[in-house]
Amino acid sequence: MTYQETINWLYTQYPSYQKKGLSAYKDNIDHIRTFLNDNQGYLAFNSIHVAGTNGKGSVSHMLSSILQESGYKVGLFTSPHLIDFRERIKINGKKISEQFIVQFIEKNKSSFTNFSMSFFEMNVLLAFKYFSEKKVDIAIIETGLGGRLDTTNVINPILSIITNVALDHMNLLGNSIEKITKEKAGIIKKATPVLIGVKNELSYIFEEVTTSLQAPIYYSKSFVYDSDLKGAYQKDNINTSVTAINILRKKDYNIDEKSIINGLNNVVLNTGLLGRWQLLKHQPQVICDIAHNEEAIKVVTDQLLRLKLNIHMIIGFSNEKDIDSIISLLPKKFKYYICGGSNERILTPDKVISIFQKHHLQYKSFSNSPSAYNYIQDSMLENELIFITGSTFIVSDILKYFEKV
Repeated sequence: MTYQETINWLYTQYPSYQKKGLSAYKDNIDHIRTFLNDNQGYLAFNSIHVAGTNGKGSVSHMLSSILQESGYKVGLFTSPHLIDFRERIKINGKKISEQFIVQFIEKNKSSFTNFSMSFFEMNVLLAFKYFSEKKVDIAIIETGLGGRLDTTNVINPILSIITNVALDHMNLLGNSIEKITKEKAGIIKKATPVLIGVKNELSYIFEEVTTSLQAPIYYSKSFVYDSDLKGAYQKDNINTSVTAINILRKKDYNIDEKSIINGLNNVVLNTGLLGRWQLLKHQPQVICDIAHNEEAIKVVTDQLLRLKLNIHMIIGFSNEKDIDSIISLLPKKFKYYICGGSNERILTPDKVISIFQKHHLQYKSFSNSPSAYNYIQDSMLENELIFITGSTFIVSDILKYFEKV
């Protein structure tokens, strides 16, 4: 198979949560455990396991950048991708080769079929094999969804990180913050330190689990560092990342102050991170951010309000979200451009227009984010800004458009 045929097979042969949502979600990790028991050599690397409702992608990339600056060979597994499938698996910021993907799938295709592996399970195994064969010093592994039942939860990391917990994916993880917290706590391992990014009234749940597993628990401390990631929400992620680095120092990782400073200020350059308060254009000013739940939308809209600009927000939503709660947070002074998207999980505008009307918001509707952008940009004034958000898929569409033009 060619590379593109291989990627097409990955998407079409097995269910993909990125494309299908709930119908593709597996509520156990038995398949991958059995596969790893039968196939040795997939977990021959040290790892850091990162979970959380928001911020886990940013923290993963910050840690990778700092460790790279310290001279380590760092594997990075994240999801979903925004432009190129290979974004999911990197070593020192360089994407996995097309050749490795093709050869890996061809070699294991029949076995994956026998195990009825999902799209994400195959992604995880591909990353594990790649990191093992390339002999990374350490790999940062981001959970796909939740924690306890996430496919990545078969590793035995040297450090677990839970960035924060908020209401999201309630149809899968539970309809209360307590249930979601317990799911995230499922990544905590016996005698393995765990770092909690944001302490709150439910942190006792983490403490109960760590006590039963004799696992040291840490909470993020406050630091004063800058980063090239300019979202206001990155302050918590910086604190979590630097606290994690201090834990690694106790484990004899040689990471000096210069590496922390350079790592935080060169996250995009070192890792290729996309979609986090990403400036796409200066004139007119165009920014995209993958904020896609209540907590994230509130943070980005608060930051936009502080800019004292006229905001044109291009926004779309995945079908499993609490759309009414999210839309209720949107400032009435912004102008909204509701859009659909190329991914089938994105709601068409007609499904959400009534909610915009209910909350008395100004809106127009478009088939996708690029068409909304093209409508706005020609009439933009100096004191105006275009902001694209609401879903990773909406941001993916605009990034692909900008890449072409």
